[in-house]
Amino acid sequence: MGKDVAIEFSTPESAFANISQCLQIGVPVISGTTGWLNRKEEIDALCQTKNGAFLYASNFSIGVNIFFEVNKKLAQLMNKYEIYDVGIKEIHHTAKLDKPSGTAITLAKDIIENVERKKVWTITAPTENNSRNLYIASERIDPAPGTHIMTYTSEIDDIQIAHTAHSRTGFAKGAVHAAEWIFGKQGVFEMKDVLEIG
Repeated sequence: MGKDVAIEFSTPESAFANISQCLQIGVPVISGTTGWLNRKEEIDALCQTKNGAFLYASNFSIGVNIFFEVNKKLAQLMNKYEIYDVGIKEIHHTAKLDKPSGTAITLAKDIIENVERKKVWTITAPTENNSRNLYIASERIDPAPGTHIMTYTSEIDDIQIAHTAHSRTGFAKGAVHAAEWIFGKQGVFEMKDVLEIG
């Protein structure tokens, strides 16, 4: 008996093999596992070769995916105002293994793509010598399903946007929604395809 769609949330060590196996046997797969993305291009290529369906998201929450778009827009607006520095803070429960979170890394990459004065993200506290780095501060406290805060700060004022999850329900509902959406499709997708964003 075949399976409709695989929802893959495992560990960085096993995700690549899990996703590969699903694609090899023709099962569409969505994955939210972080920490293995250095091999994502291989998965994308396998998906295309097998005429399969694959969707990766660092976060399946509908609210977070809308927040990604707000973050990009704010970064575009702030690009020309060099008096503002920008940083990210993420807070999660103590059982979360990766640090920083995959969501924080996605937010950081979107800022770096749109704010020319920031070149790489780092977990090293900022100094005058690494001002072109985008600092991600991470905290692990309980209970905390997930909070992400972007702050643009200057001597004059601060601009801040934040997303706070109240539970993990949003992540689960988003994953099920993505699994229902991908069924019967072929290709490599993102949550913005599912939500028709951007």
